[in-house]
Amino acid sequence: MSDHITTRNATGTWSVRAGGAVIGESKNAIELIEGDLPSVIYFPKSDLAMAFLEKTDQTSICPYKGSATYYSIITKSQTLANMGWSYEMPIAGIEAIAGHIAFYTQNQVAVEQI
Repeated sequence: MSDHITTRNATGTWSVRAGGAVIGESKNAIELIEGDLPSVIYFPKSDLAMAFLEKTDQTSICPYKGSATYYSIITKSQTLANMGWSYEMPIAGIEAIAGHIAFYTQNQVAVEQI
């Protein structure tokens, strides 16, 4: 694991909204801190409305986290392509984010502490 990445339980309750719908709400989210970058909240899949999410063919590789798979968010009016990502089998040291999805906070997607 990179010494510039840490994970911890995110305090409080977090929500993710897109296209006017609540996609998920969690008291079990994980906060990932990577160097000087803004922290990222990872939601357990069990706390997300997976019916709004569709796995895509897009993938990427991070040398510090492993291979990521991507999800589009399907709303009533549009598809927000590849707005969520997941490390199903992250590298050693950050296993806490396995089975979780994080989201880009743009294009009508909001991740907030409530």
